[in-house]
Amino acid sequence: MIPVGHSEIEAAAVRIAPYVRHTPVLHLEKDALGLGVPVTLKLEMLQVTGTFKARGAFNRILAAPERPAAGVIAASGGNHGLAVAHAARQLGLRAEIFVPEISNPAKIARLRESGATLHVGGAAYADAFAAMELRARETGALVVHAYDQTEVIAGQGTVARELEREVPEAETLLVAVGGGGLIGGIAAWTAGRRRIVAVEPEACPCLHNALMAGHPVDAPVGGIAADSLGARRIGETAFPILRHYVAAALLVPDEAIRAAQRALWRACRIVAEPGGAAALAALLAGAYRPAAEERVAVLVCGANCDPGTVA
Repeated sequence: MIPVGHSEIEAAAVRIAPYVRHTPVLHLEKDALGLGVPVTLKLEMLQVTGTFKARGAFNRILAAPERPAAGVIAASGGNHGLAVAHAARQLGLRAEIFVPEISNPAKIARLRESGATLHVGGAAYADAFAAMELRARETGALVVHAYDQTEVIAGQGTVARELEREVPEAETLLVAVGGGGLIGGIAAWTAGRRRIVAVEPEACPCLHNALMAGHPVDAPVGGIAADSLGARRIGETAFPILRHYVAAALLVPDEAIRAAQRALWRACRIVAEPGGAAALAALLAGAYRPAAEERVAVLVCGANCDPGTVA
């Protein structure tokens, strides 16, 4: 059973419209990145808080039947926490955020400025999530999951709704994968009308491993994009969507992700964090080879990093 579809994503788009940005696209000429094919970038790094995450965070909170006095609570590698903190501030709610020690210092600094109560601890996202669950049971706060809730997936799916209207001719969409909320929403919206290609770091292969096994399994978490793409296990809610609609799950090395960050800066003056550049890395490294006239769109999904680490 597919848990999220057009109706849920359409409702999410209406619900979150006052709070999120309609992000632009950038059409690159064939030789801009040396690929020989035109590429369209969906600039979701220009979304509020610097990633797509605000879409899912707002939809989860706004769709909840009630908002507890304790406010909202979330575990995150950093980006989701920023989105939840921002949504809570906009909606007049308290927020409590748990992040692991591997979170990027730039994200931790922004979280400290967000007004949310911040807890930093544990080696990886899974550890922060376990601590968050304990605290949520104590306080009764509304849990806003980083990727494994239908409302979050539907909110992220509004990216694809926008992109399909902006670039109806796009045949293929490359999407970086962490826990699967973003690509789950995108795949739920496109529903086979576009080729959806998942891209993960070699050090964080949770979707790749789940598709190989036929069900979600634990995977290693490491590498330069672990703070944004470092889910130990693909989301149970998104996995049926991904198994049905994702055409391929590709792995790229950290070196290719760094090269993609530099290419975005050189060609477009775009600053992207490692997770935000991972999808483009699949094109530049040859993990995905488009046909001569194939129209490819790439989601640049995050920019929360120190700009000095990119050039």
